Amino acid sequence: MATFKPGELHIERHALTKDDVSYDITLNYEVFTDPSKGKGMQFTMHGSIQGKDMKETFFLPKEEAYNFASNVTKIAEKYGIPKHLSNIGSVHKHYDLMFEDVRTQLNMKSGDPIKPEHFE
Repeated sequence: MATFKPGELHIERHALTKDDVSYDITLNYEVFTDPSKGKGMQFTMHGSIQGKDMKETFFLPKEEAYNFASNVTKIAEKYGIPKHLSNIGSVHKHYDLMFEDVRTQLNMKSGDPIKPEHFE
């Protein structure tokens, strides 16, 4: 189950078998300016994975903000979701809504200039 509202994506899954995974995760985000990387998006992923509380915050510069799902996947794996199940939100239409909201909040447009140093 997933729900979306601007600034927040909530994804919940309950294990159906003993070999399945459970998580209840909220991903909050807001425009933030990092002194060295400039304007971007600050993400806070919190909740529980496999019954263990977790909280991680990460910042992505404007040029990289589209790639938030990669960070979410890595964090999910860090907290125990197996690699083959760690892409926890990619199948949800809610990720598309979040993607569009991130783009709108950062006023991102196709063809915007990028800073190559953010990709080093």
